[in-house]
Amino acid sequence: MNDQSPPDQTAKAAPPATAAPAKAPPAKKPAPKKIPVAPPAPPARPRRRHLGILVSFLFLVLAPLGVAAYYLWTQAQDQYASSVAFTVRREEAPSAVDLLGGLTNLSSASSSDSDVLFEFIQSQELVGKIDERLDLRGLYAAPYETDPIFALVPGASIEDLLDYWRRMVQISYAPGTGLIEVQVRSFDPQISKRIAEEIFAESSRMINALSAIAREDAMRYAREELAAALTQLSTARQALTAFRSRNQIVNPDADIQVQMGLLGSLQQMLGRELIDYDLLRETARDDDPRVVQAERRIAAIRERIREERLKFGSGGSEGEAGDYADVVAEFERLTVEREFAENKYTSALSNFDAAQANAQRQSRYLAAFVQPTLAESPEYPRRELILGLCALLLFGSWCILVLVYYSLRDRR
Repeated sequence: MNDQSPPDQTAKAAPPATAAPAKAPPAKKPAPKKIPVAPPAPPARPRRRHLGILVSFLFLVLAPLGVAAYYLWTQAQDQYASSVAFTVRREEAPSAVDLLGGLTNLSSASSSDSDVLFEFIQSQELVGKIDERLDLRGLYAAPYETDPIFALVPGASIEDLLDYWRRMVQISYAPGTGLIEVQVRSFDPQISKRIAEEIFAESSRMINALSAIAREDAMRYAREELAAALTQLSTARQALTAFRSRNQIVNPDADIQVQMGLLGSLQQMLGRELIDYDLLRETARDDDPRVVQAERRIAAIRERIREERLKFGSGGSEGEAGDYADVVAEFERLTVEREFAENKYTSALSNFDAAQANAQRQSRYLAAFVQPTLAESPEYPRRELILGLCALLLFGSWCILVLVYYSLRDRR
């Protein structure tokens, strides 16, 4: 029993015959071969064209900037600015007269007056007037020898002066509010202020002239209306006077009252005579002289009544004034014409007086809410801004030229 060996532990641990065999590891793929690739461009090396670009940058950008800086800080003269701001004002006084109401409506368009001033300040007329007083050509051309860019050319024409004026005088205008602000530049602060004062004075004269024209138009209309009303009134009065002289009647109404009273008296007298005649016939014979006398009186009264009634009818006897119907109608027509002429004359006279009273005051005027200022330090020319703009322009132009050069080179 000692010869028997113990069972093999390795054999017991072996897997059964029915177990699946283990998978073999996958085979590794061979690495791809690297293909050598040439670089797209050789390393950059300094060439002659690079030096040409640097030289062009020096001559096209830096050199002009240096010249501009030298001129701005050594040659350009200081410019002083004076500002004045104003607006057109009008009186709002109400009036019961229609004519003045029309004049007020005409003056209420302050924005249109400001439009006129905006164009007037830039006009050749204003420049010529101020040049006569202050010698603008001499003042603006004084520093020309040292500053030919910002100064006026000596001996400049009025057109050249006007162009230079529009450069040196800046106008800020707000159409909605009618406010105008003017900035005047020159090489001396006192001169700038004086020019601003002259601009304000000439603008005031212009507004006064516009007001005078409007008032004169209103006065002329009122004057013509008054003259026409006076002529019409004189004609109506002369026609009424001629009527009274022709008919020998001052007032037909009063004359009619007298005639009616006379006719009533005759009617009463006729009634009494008829009663007396009837009583006489009862006691007297037909050939009684009293009866004949009574008949004659009755006939005379009746004839007088007939004649008086004819005056109110369709005509009277020859040489008399005519029937009262026509006389009264003509008198009433002439009276109505005279009253109408008198009312028209009264209205025209009131309008004329009101227009004349309005002409005594200034309906438009220029109100300055900023008086001409006196500068203490120069604000122009703005050297840093000008130099910056020059640098931007030169550098941009140089970049464009370089890009154009390389584009043409690549095309080749």
